[in-house]
Amino acid sequence: MSKSALVTGASRGIGYETARRFIESVDDITTVIIVARESDAFSQARDELGALAEARGKTLVAHPADVGDLEALRTAIAEIRRAVGNVDILINNAGYTNPVPIHQVEFADFERTMTVNLYAPFTLIQELLHLGNTFELIVNIASTAGITGRSGWLTYSASKAAVINMSQVLREELAIYGTRVVCLSPGRTATALRRVLAPTEDPTTIMQPEHVAQVIEAFASPVGRYIDSENIVVRL
Repeated sequence: MSKSALVTGASRGIGYETARRFIESVDDITTVIIVARESDAFSQARDELGALAEARGKTLVAHPADVGDLEALRTAIAEIRRAVGNVDILINNAGYTNPVPIHQVEFADFERTMTVNLYAPFTLIQELLHLGNTFELIVNIASTAGITGRSGWLTYSASKAAVINMSQVLREELAIYGTRVVCLSPGRTATALRRVLAPTEDPTTIMQPEHVAQVIEAFASPVGRYIDSENIVVRL
């Protein structure tokens, strides 16, 4: 049976590597939808993944959208649903952070952090459900920072803690439809977001995006249902 998979934040990092692995390695995923803000990185991802999909006889749908703009996101969801039909697998990966001490947190920035990291995944799931979508698998990317708070990371840690809890509720609510909901909390991973959080860290000493993508691929495989749990932590 052919399936479709939608990956947010897919222009680079974990999102890009997940989309690539879905195209290369998961035979029953024949349509991959990538969503990210319009940028040079997104254009490059569209070209590279598009060529890979064509070589594998699959379809890539590249839809530019800023998930931090919820109205634009709702419009994008409707357009994707009309173009592709059912979204079987959803990977909520897009993330944002601006780590500063509490005295320096601008409330507008706190709002954007919550919008990108929490409200956007919620909106994607709810809007697709309202459109009659039936999910096989939802993977919400949280963080170990949502389990243990870090000094200077208040907005990011709070948003990821909320993602963990939201995933627990969704797992219970959507089980009746046969939907599996997985929350994945990576530890230190060499992404652009991590460079913002830890600018002096040597990225070669920590987990790479493709390592996390391999775990996501496992969730989408037949063995995936045997490794689900409350919150999967992956770290070196």
